[in-house]
Amino acid sequence: MSEGDSVGESIHGKPSVVAAFFTRVGQVYQSWLDKSTPFYAVRWALTLLLTAVYMIRVYILQGWYIVTYALGIYHLNLFIAFLSPKVDPSLLEEDDGPSLPTKQNEEFRPFIRRLPEFKFWHSATKGIVIAMICTFFDAFNVPVFWPILVMYFIMLFCITMKRQIKHMIKYRYLPFTHGKRTYREET
Repeated sequence: MSEGDSVGESIHGKPSVVAAFFTRVGQVYQSWLDKSTPFYAVRWALTLLLTAVYMIRVYILQGWYIVTYALGIYHLNLFIAFLSPKVDPSLLEEDDGPSLPTKQNEEFRPFIRRLPEFKFWHSATKGIVIAMICTFFDAFNVPVFWPILVMYFIMLFCITMKRQIKHMIKYRYLPFTHGKRTYREET
């Protein structure tokens, strides 16, 4: 392999201008993500605002229903991963590692998600941005009878959530815990 064959390098071994530009853009983007991490309410509010803008755009343009349906299914998959434990209790054998506590006197183990909140937010927002970009291209405006898609999505949502709730009840976990219970001391 010659000296200039590696990706992002010019013939003289220095990074090319294009590679340096995209590296810098990636660093700035990551910096903004890192700064936004503690502000979850603001992040989600901006994502909801972006979702509202997207929905208004789809409503005004009267099209891109397939893109919206795909976005809904993507968000449903993200939500299910957000509600699921990192280690699925149904796949564990009885004494094959740590498990969720099933009795009141067992040790507290915090709920660890398969998809953490920040990654859920980031993926959902990226999905909305990509769907918004798709609405600028007529190739993605496939004519379809949208009420059928709405009905399919509602059925899929109900069936998926029913299965997830049954799983949560069977293995006794709640994805929305706020830490270990504390008790008042009796004096």
